[in-house]
Amino acid sequence: MISITKALWGVAPHALYEYFKNTRPAQLRQKQEADRLRRPLELSARNIELRELHKGERCFILCNGPSVKRQDIAGLRNEHVFSVSSGYHHPDYSTISPAYHFVPQLTYGRLTPDDAVTWFREMDSKLGRAILFLNYTERALVEKAELFREREVRYVTFSGSLVDYDPLTMPDISARIPGVQSVAIMCLMAAMYMGFREIYLIGTDHDSFRTGAYTYFFEPTVLKGKDPSTDADGKLVAGWYDELSGLAALWEQYRIIKRMAEHHGIQIFNATSGGELDEFPRVNLESVIANDQCAVEAGV
Repeated sequence: MISITKALWGVAPHALYEYFKNTRPAQLRQKQEADRLRRPLELSARNIELRELHKGERCFILCNGPSVKRQDIAGLRNEHVFSVSSGYHHPDYSTISPAYHFVPQLTYGRLTPDDAVTWFREMDSKLGRAILFLNYTERALVEKAELFREREVRYVTFSGSLVDYDPLTMPDISARIPGVQSVAIMCLMAAMYMGFREIYLIGTDHDSFRTGAYTYFFEPTVLKGKDPSTDADGKLVAGWYDELSGLAALWEQYRIIKRMAEHHGIQIFNATSGGELDEFPRVNLESVIANDQCAVEAGV
């Protein structure tokens, strides 16, 4: 009969191998990540003030797809509106006066830090009183260039991917949140955290795989020609493998958000005119606005 000591000794080499090859490196990576994010998480912690701030209300996330040109958004003037990136170019921007403006993490290359400063200054002159959300990686640039001195700026801490998080736990923008494939995902996470129970997406066209180009409802200014995935005219330059892989990752994020929202009793609707996003029920934006106005007039 094999003694307990011999049995344990037979297992020990494998256990030690697993510890030093997998377990220990994973622990070190987690510690390094925690150390790296300590200061960013201190910045994001103040977002706890926004938790359930709009409990039970509805909001509209205005993205920048070309379909927005076919829609009348002036009726959003009395709604909670989220705008994104260069969306302030819309002629009705000051009319609808978005409460929140979101910019995802910047990727530098063709876009230089000087370009980013110029863009942020243009943005600051157009946003009205909107609260600005940036990733923590932009804080150093904002402080160095003394940007947004009269504006409320909130920082989030992107870390990891949605698949690394509990798929049913609400993202907490006062802590770590997953990195995003699209600024619309960033807005959805923030809207759910703020307590909105009806969320409408506008301008989420996501049809580049059909059109072969990234285009917007406006003509880019500072950012024209700065996207490494397109040429100066917005035509895609990457191969279809890269493009479709990115779309698959984006659709996966939308699906995770959809299931999470359903679990928490939150409704997300796609009010885009056309486009390819098929994860959420379609609604007509004008009808949504008109029905609400009728309800107000009727005293409902």
